[in-house]
Amino acid sequence: MTDLDHAPPSTRVRVPHDDLLRFTMSVFTANGVPAERARTAAAALCHGDITGTSSHGLVNLTRIYLPLLASGRGRADAEPQVLADRGAAVLLDGRGALGLWLASEAMDRAVRRAADYGIGLVSVRGGTHFGCAGPHALRAVAHGMIGVVAANCGHQRIARPPHGRVPMLGTNPLSVAAPAGAHPPFLLDMSTTSVPTGKVRAAAREGTDIPAGWLADDAGEPVTDPSRYDDGEAHLTWLGAPGAGEYKGFGLALMVEVLSALVPGAGIGPAPAALAVDRRPDDDIGYLVLAVAPASLREPGTYLREAGSLFGALLACPAALPGEEVTYPGVPEARHAEESRRDGVPLSAALYAELGAVADRFDLELPEAG
Repeated sequence: MTDLDHAPPSTRVRVPHDDLLRFTMSVFTANGVPAERARTAAAALCHGDITGTSSHGLVNLTRIYLPLLASGRGRADAEPQVLADRGAAVLLDGRGALGLWLASEAMDRAVRRAADYGIGLVSVRGGTHFGCAGPHALRAVAHGMIGVVAANCGHQRIARPPHGRVPMLGTNPLSVAAPAGAHPPFLLDMSTTSVPTGKVRAAAREGTDIPAGWLADDAGEPVTDPSRYDDGEAHLTWLGAPGAGEYKGFGLALMVEVLSALVPGAGIGPAPAALAVDRRPDDDIGYLVLAVAPASLREPGTYLREAGSLFGALLACPAALPGEEVTYPGVPEARHAEESRRDGVPLSAALYAELGAVADRFDLELPEAG
């Protein structure tokens, strides 16, 4: 189910796919982002709406990215600096560049190293928010490689450790993308909390309740009113069942913190300052960006043949109930993207109106909606 599936059709519009990408690119260029970077950033941002994860799409243009650029915390034309180069592994200082571009740039560099060494790691510090992790990981798939992308939230603290009273970690997203032969690429793109904050805030804007299990109060009781999160009366839960099961999500979040922040020397969440419950901006985010070239280890074509068999077998698995089907992460997204290219990208009417205000602000033309 996508983020818009529960919305009445009358509250949605569809905008031509290519027109929406061009418009988003023009917004970034109007804010000083060089054209090629703006094109990459637009594709990364619109990925959420195109694939059905609207909580991580254009709704964040005015909530995250334009304020980031306007404040100077995000630098439109910052040039990343290589701090260490060990061939297959590179340490990169993003210097506050727009994360929507920087994470993809890091993956492109990792892919080039993987072509030479079989594996390429670009460890990034000084990053900023990069939206969905998935589009950055998918850039490796275009080269027949496996992409891994993870990020912490810099100094921003959002989620509490199990049994803890104050936030000490971010949602710490993780994505893995892999070629699947003739089938849609495998694409895992997840937060290590039960849901990212974007889904909670989307429900709060819509005035709808959320499922029990997304949020909890200080006593550990489920909270279904999403507005209580930003009021400070509820906190995010970790992936896994309440109790000991939460250590799965918490452990994954710590894994991401180690690999994406401790390794490059980026800002970390768990620190003495966390005990003051400060909610600092998400500056100095760290990324783990990894490309793996299976063709460098196996006979040519072997991986793709076996991947096609693996994922094809999953798709052929009989469903337990009539009307259901077996898929894997990446299939629903690919189907939604195909529909978006054919019929237009679905946006809420409220978001379309918001984009209209952005167009007026920067003297741009908003694409017509159907």
